[in-house]
Amino acid sequence: MLEDAIDLLAQMVAHPTVSDRPNRALAEMLADRLRGDGARVRLLPDATGEKANLVASFGPDRPGGLMLSGHLDVVPAGEGWSSDPFRLRREGGRLYGRGSCDMKGFVAACVALGPRFAAADAPVHIALTHDEEVGCVGAGALAQAMRREVPRPALCIVGEPTRLGVVEGHKGCCEYTTRFTGRDGHGSAPERGINAAEAAARFVTRLSALAQELKAMRPDGPFDPPWATINVGRVAAGAARNVIAGQAEVEWEMRPVSQAEASHVKRALADHVAAETTARPGLGIETECFGEVEGLRPVPENAARDLLAELTGAAPGLVAFSTEAGIWQGLGIDTAICGPGDIAQAHRPDEYLEEAQLAACLDLLQRVAARI
Repeated sequence: MLEDAIDLLAQMVAHPTVSDRPNRALAEMLADRLRGDGARVRLLPDATGEKANLVASFGPDRPGGLMLSGHLDVVPAGEGWSSDPFRLRREGGRLYGRGSCDMKGFVAACVALGPRFAAADAPVHIALTHDEEVGCVGAGALAQAMRREVPRPALCIVGEPTRLGVVEGHKGCCEYTTRFTGRDGHGSAPERGINAAEAAARFVTRLSALAQELKAMRPDGPFDPPWATINVGRVAAGAARNVIAGQAEVEWEMRPVSQAEASHVKRALADHVAAETTARPGLGIETECFGEVEGLRPVPENAARDLLAELTGAAPGLVAFSTEAGIWQGLGIDTAICGPGDIAQAHRPDEYLEEAQLAACLDLLQRVAARI
C-alpha cells in the first residue's frame, strides 16, 4: 500500500496546482480513481470552471461518520530547488516535491485507502478543496454546499503536516489589501495633490498601534505568541520621487484568537478611514478581503481529538499556522488536525515528506476507519 501511495503522490506532484493555476485536471484524475474504488463522487466547480472541490463518499449514504480533509493547491515553487519541484524525487527515505508535505502526501494516503473505506460500516468522506493557500476559498464554498446538500459527518481530520501529532486549536487568519487613491502631481507642489503614499504610511502606523493594543488585550494564553497579531507584508506606492503618489496599497494580515479582537481592529480601522477621508476630500480608501478564516477553538468535547489522542498516544496541542479546520468546526463537526510531515518543510525549496511518515499515516487512517 505504501508503494501505491507513493506512486499516486508522484502523479499528484506532477500536476503543478499552484493557487493561481487550474486544479481541474488533478481533481478529475483523483475522481476517476475514487469512482473506480466504489466512491460516490461530486466535483463542485468554482465560477470559472477551471477549479473544483472534490467530495468522495464511501459507505452508507447518511449523516455521521468521518471526513478526511485536504487541499489540492500548493504555493509557488520559487528558486533554490535541487531538482524539478514538480517531479517527485525519492532519495534517502524522503519524497521531494512541491506539495509532498503540504499536503498532497496526506491526500495520497486517503485516496490509496479507498478500497479500505469502501468496506466501512460508517460513512467516510474524502473532501479535497481548491485555493486553501490563498484564503481557504474552496473550503468556504464547500461549507456552503454542505449546509445545503452534502451529508454532514460527525468527525473530521484535517491532514495538515503535524508529524502525526494531534492539534486541537489554532488562530484565525484574515488577509486584506487596502488601496489608497489620491491625486498625483508635480513633487514641487505637494499641497496641490493628495499623496496616497502618505495616507498608506499613516494606515500602517495605525496598524502598528493596533498590534500593540492586541498584545495588551491578551498578554497570556496557550498560543505562541498568546495575543492576536497583525503583520504588514507589502507596501507599494507612487511612480517616482518627484511625483506626488496618486496610488498606493498595503497588503496585511490579522491572526485573531477570538472574534472580539477581529471586531476591535475592524472598528478602529473604520474610524481611521472616516477621519482620513473627511480631513482630505478626494482621498479614497478601500479594503479588499481575500479571506477570513476561522480559527480552530479548543473545546472540552471533541470526539475527533479524543480518538486521535487515544490512537497515537499524543497529547493534543496548538499550532501557529492556519488551516481549514475552523471552517468544518463551524458546521458543528468535531474537528482535529493530524497529518504526516513537518510544517517546517512546507513553503520552502526542496520540500519533502519522509516515507516513514507516509507509512505511519496509512496505518493511522486504517485504525481510525476501524474504530468509527
